[in-house]
Amino acid sequence: MTGTDDEKRILYLDNAATSFPKPEETLEAMIRFTREVGASPGRSGHRLSIEAGRVVLDARMVLAELLGAEDPLHVAFAKNATEALNIAVFGLLEPGDHAVTSGMEHNSVMRPLREMEKRGLSLTVVPCSPAGVVDPGDIRKALRADTKAIYLTHASNVTGTLMPVAEIGGIAREAGVLFCVDAAQTAGAVPLDAGSMNIDLVAFTGHKSLYGPQGTGGLVLSREAEKRVRPLLMGGTGSRSESEEHPDFLPDRLESGTQNAVGIAGLGAGARFVTEKGVPSIRKKEIGLTAALIGGLRAIPDVVVYGTGAAERQTPVVSFNIREKRPSDVSLALDEEFGIMSRPGLQCAPAAHRTIGTFPAGTVRLSLGFFNTEKDVETVLRAIEQLSSRKGL
Repeated sequence: MTGTDDEKRILYLDNAATSFPKPEETLEAMIRFTREVGASPGRSGHRLSIEAGRVVLDARMVLAELLGAEDPLHVAFAKNATEALNIAVFGLLEPGDHAVTSGMEHNSVMRPLREMEKRGLSLTVVPCSPAGVVDPGDIRKALRADTKAIYLTHASNVTGTLMPVAEIGGIAREAGVLFCVDAAQTAGAVPLDAGSMNIDLVAFTGHKSLYGPQGTGGLVLSREAEKRVRPLLMGGTGSRSESEEHPDFLPDRLESGTQNAVGIAGLGAGARFVTEKGVPSIRKKEIGLTAALIGGLRAIPDVVVYGTGAAERQTPVVSFNIREKRPSDVSLALDEEFGIMSRPGLQCAPAAHRTIGTFPAGTVRLSLGFFNTEKDVETVLRAIEQLSSRKGL
């Protein structure tokens, strides 16, 4: 909870959209960069530019360790996971290719793939269970001789359901197919090792469970993906300036233009915060909070909870509805009457809502984070119990 005695107290449960609050380390790193460094990394030879480059490299190194990159230089920064996924789709696929995805994807995966479909891509969308789980065997069956890549969320932003990415990574490697994972909901919250899980492309965002600022994210590439992914943008990189041909090496090939260095400074600090706390420790805490939230919601009359119902099989994202009440009305009442921040509607994932049977109205999504407490869970449960028992809304 945040706020002062003179303000409505706020309980923030929208961490799947963006985490709040941020660690002090994130804020301090951004302030320090702005006040003491300020220069553009890789664009000059003076000491401030060199220091800016060091800050960016430090962020690459901590993210490489956290996400299992083969080489820190295989961490290419982007504005967000959406841009990273666009690189992974438009930089790899061509008309006539075949790709596989699931029925639980966010629009940041589905929309680029649907656009490629218009251009001649053959796309197979593998159905998932009503709880939002894909069967690895169904992914295997969907593969064809012309399949170039599999695109899969690590965890649904609607139900939090975790996908069996390690098993599917093994299937992809055996078939010689590239495997791209949307880790927007899991990077920093769930153990993720691109190398051991046979993941070729990991798209991540900085402003969620990595506790960095908005406008940061990136793409982790395997050595095989490095050879095959084309850049989305071309231009100045600060390297090979004598040539009018774009650099062919990472990360420069995917990082044209002046970087968001102050944002990357914050992202690096947020990622270090995560590594210092330890992903297993963060995960343990969030599983406990999620279990308490699911159990409490299920005990309230007329409340329907979606997903597997098992906290250890999902991220701390819980979607629910109250029978005969619109998600938008419930979310508005949570905000205006109780100061509780939630996310109603389709959460930019209509395919997922069709899978779980909540399209087109959607759900109310509550998403916990590291800074939430057991008291927060108790508070939101009391509020939902009141709304559930109310006639009309």
